[in-house]
Amino acid sequence: MTIQRMDNVAIVVDDLGAAVAFFIALGMELEGKAEIEGPYADRTVGLDGVRSDIAMMRTPDGHSKLELTKYQAPAASAAEPENPPPNTLGLHRVMFAVDDIDGTIARLRAHGAELLGEVAQYENIFRLCYLRGPAGIIVALAEQIG
Repeated sequence: MTIQRMDNVAIVVDDLGAAVAFFIALGMELEGKAEIEGPYADRTVGLDGVRSDIAMMRTPDGHSKLELTKYQAPAASAAEPENPPPNTLGLHRVMFAVDDIDGTIARLRAHGAELLGEVAQYENIFRLCYLRGPAGIIVALAEQIG
């Protein structure tokens, strides 16, 4: 066997508190926070003088996690363009299954989320949408309807 599981996805953010609040509003739970620094951190990420604060978020079922990271040193660099479109190469989006897409959108809008398009229906199976969340990431929501 080559892997056991996917452990987490990391997202670098500029405002850790706002990102934690956004993902709590989505329905994730804060598992814990830590400050990361030292030689092991430098060697792991390939940067010198790493000092970062992380917040580990988990889904209510406990199977999926997001690591939100705020770099204190070295300073994070901005992506170009600032809010890349959905067809940009690289990490595309993170998708969450929700039980009430309209209610979820309303909660996330209170934390600055903006719809990229609109809520669309795929056959009689799903209602789907893309939102722009913290640090410009795209968060997709899917509500099963059929």
